[in-house]
This record gives sequence, C-alpha cells and structure tokens, in this order.
Amino acid sequence: MVINKFYIKTILPAVLLVFIVSCNDSKTPISQKNTVTAQGNRITISENNPVLKKILTETVTEKEYSSSITSVGTIETIPTNYAEIASPFSGRVIKSFVNIGQRVSAGSPVFEIISPDYFSIQKEYSDALNDSKLAEKNYRRQQDLVRHGVGIQRELEEAETEYKNKKTSLSNTSSALQVYNSKGSGGSLIVRAPISGEVISNKLVTGQYLKEDAEPVMIIAALSKVWISGDVKEKDIRFIKNGDPVSVNVSTYPDLEITGKVYHINEILNEDTRSIKVIIQCDNPEKKLKPGMFATISYSTNSEKAILIPDSALLQKGGSQYVWIKTGKNQFTKRIVTPGESIEKRVKIISGLQAGDILMSQGGIYMPDTR
Repeated sequence: MVINKFYIKTILPAVLLVFIVSCNDSKTPISQKNTVTAQGNRITISENNPVLKKILTETVTEKEYSSSITSVGTIETIPTNYAEIASPFSGRVIKSFVNIGQRVSAGSPVFEIISPDYFSIQKEYSDALNDSKLAEKNYRRQQDLVRHGVGIQRELEEAETEYKNKKTSLSNTSSALQVYNSKGSGGSLIVRAPISGEVISNKLVTGQYLKEDAEPVMIIAALSKVWISGDVKEKDIRFIKNGDPVSVNVSTYPDLEITGKVYHINEILNEDTRSIKVIIQCDNPEKKLKPGMFATISYSTNSEKAILIPDSALLQKGGSQYVWIKTGKNQFTKRIVTPGESIEKRVKIISGLQAGDILMSQGGIYMPDTR
C-alpha cells in the first residue's frame, strides 16, 4: 500500500492537533463552568451557570404605605331609631291607625284599646284632682280665718300639710297618665308612636285581646341611618379612632359604594377572640342596607414610609425568615429580616433591610442551603 507523503506531512499533523486539543479540553470539569460556591452566608455563582437567568433583582426603596384593616360586620338598627310597641295594659284592640310600611311621626296614634286597668288610672287621677281641690279650698279658708283672728294656727298648719300631700298624689297620678299621652276616655287608650320612622312590623288585628305582658305588636324603625357592628383584632385597634372614614361593601350590592364613619370603639376586649367591637354609622337613604345583612368594612389608616418587597423574595428556614442581597458580581448574601403584614403580593419589612439594598426578588429557591 502506498501512502501519500503530502497526507502524512500536512493533513495528519493537523488532525492530531485537533484531537489533542479536544482531549485536553475534555479534561476540564463541567462543575468548574457551572459552579455555585458558598462561604458562610455568602454564595457566588459562576458566570455560565443557568441559574443566573432565573434570578431577578430590584433596588429596595421606601414607599408610602397605608395599613389595610378589614373586618366583617352586621348591619343593625340604631337603638334610638328603633321602637318595639306593646300594649301597656291588658285590653281589646278597637282600632288600628297605621299599616305596615307606613311612615309615622313621633306622637302620632298607632292603635287604640279599651282597658279596665287604664280606666282605673283615669279614675285615680280624677279622684286625686278632686281631693287636691278640696284640700286647697280648706287651706285657703284656714288662712283667711287666721288672718281675721278667728282661726287656729294648728289647724292652718294641718290644712297646709294636707294640701301638700294631695298635690303630690295628684302630680304622681298625672305623671302616670301623661306617660301614655292619650286623649281617650272611659278606659279607651290611644297608643302613640314614640319615634318617627317606618312601620316595619304590624301584628295588630282589630278585636284581639292583648295582655299586659304580651310580645310587642308593632315595630317602628328609622332606617335612613344604620349601624354596622364588627370586631377588630387587638393588634389593629391602635390604628382606628372615632370619626375615621371607612368603606363598606355588601355582597347583595357589589357595585354600590358605601361610606361611613367610626361611631364608637368599645372599651372592653373580647378575651376569647382577642378583638374589640367597633360600631360604624352609615347613611342609608335608599334603605338598601337591611338590618341583619353582613358587610365587609375596610378601615382607612394614616400612611407612613415603609419598605415593601415581593413575597417571592421572602424565604424561610426553621423559625427565621430571610432574603438574598446582592453584594457583588454574581454574589449574594443571606440576610435575616423581620416581616410585617402582606399587602397585594408584597410584604412589609419591619427590620433587616434599608433603602438602596439590591434584593433578589425572584430565584431564591434555587440558592443552596447555607449556615
């Protein structure tokens, strides 16, 4: 076999050189190209490591921040705008002046009953009035006798005492009668509305007999304003004060914008739930907010400067929470932080970070475990 001298002198050496170089290059460990080295809490990632492409960073800044406090409450009637009306005496209903849904004014008649017990109070008042007039007449006569020198001082004093006692009795029976604010007579009592509002319940039936201790037969409520009673956690109550504006949402009307104000903060802590009851007052001109409905209350608090980071940047090991801070080219250092509340996929950091730090916002899950 004849071997071409040109092949031996020219092509073969070139092939051998490529082979040798390839062999030498294959001796370089792949780990040297894609290494992640750790020294204490610091890691360094080699330039060609694909993990670098999964890492995102951002510069830490302070931003205006407002605490978001939300609670669930129940819509209630305002106690002074709500009245349950029962018959003050046993008696029979002879007339009803109102219908359910009707608006009434304070003092307007709502129903009338015939009651022997009420008749007795009327008679007591009439007797007390007559006794008071007789006692006054006797007292004036004794005064006149003494003035003309024919009377006895002791009898005048007795008449004066009797007159005062009768006046007191008359005043007491008159007050008892005026409580019912009635112009009825002969045992007829007209029951009147104690407040202005709307008749939201009416169980009256003409002719029915009502007992003195019976359940209320009518409810009047003014619902142009309502209360919303909700519980606020003990840790958040410091952010809330009387008069603070709030926004309210009810599931029945998801697009309805409702605003209110903090009306009252309870002084007593519920030890079972570690919360405090807060009452919100809202205008309700269209009567859409019904007593018994559930509502979500969002409280507005004063804004402050705070550091907020993506929740993807916050990692945990054991009982500690930490982040990765960029401290050099492809170099990151673990730093323990104290987080606060979460708001829209960001976490408030109470301590451990400061403005200007370069934070690994994404990719921390690919970092090796360090001390």
